[in-house]
Amino acid sequence: MDKVAVIYWSGTGNTEMMAKYIADGVKAAGGQADVFSVSDFSQNQLAEYGRYALGCPAMGAEELEDSEFQPFYEAVKPSLSGKKVALFGSYGWGGGEWMNPWKADAEAAGLVLVAEPLAIENAPDATGKTACEELGKTLLQA
Repeated sequence: MDKVAVIYWSGTGNTEMMAKYIADGVKAAGGQADVFSVSDFSQNQLAEYGRYALGCPAMGAEELEDSEFQPFYEAVKPSLSGKKVALFGSYGWGGGEWMNPWKADAEAAGLVLVAEPLAIENAPDATGKTACEELGKTLLQA
C-alpha cells in the first residue's frame, strides 16, 4: 500500500514543518501522504495506511511529549508491530538524545524502522528539508 500516514506533535512548529516535508518526499516518489497532528488522528485510522512516519520533538528531560504524543504512541505501538515506520522530530538542546531511547523502544516493539530516525536541531534549513524529503522517499520505497 503506497499510502503513508505522517503523524506528529509539535510545540513550536518545527516538527510540523518536518512532517510536511516528509509528506512532500512521499508524494515526489509517487505515493500518497496524509499529514495529521496527533490529536487529529484516531487509532481506528491505522488500517487505512501501509506505512507510518511518527514525529515528536524532544521535551523536558529529553523525552517524548507526555500529554498527547506518548499516550498515542503507547496505544498504537502494538498495532504497528511489523509495519514500516520512520521516526522524526526536532530538538533545541541535548543533541537529539531523546531519539535513542525512542528508537530502541520502537525496535523492541517490532516496528520496522526504514531508516535511522531523523532529528533536526530547531527548524529545518535547506539541508534539513532535503533530509526530510529523502526520509519520505525512503519510507515509501522501503
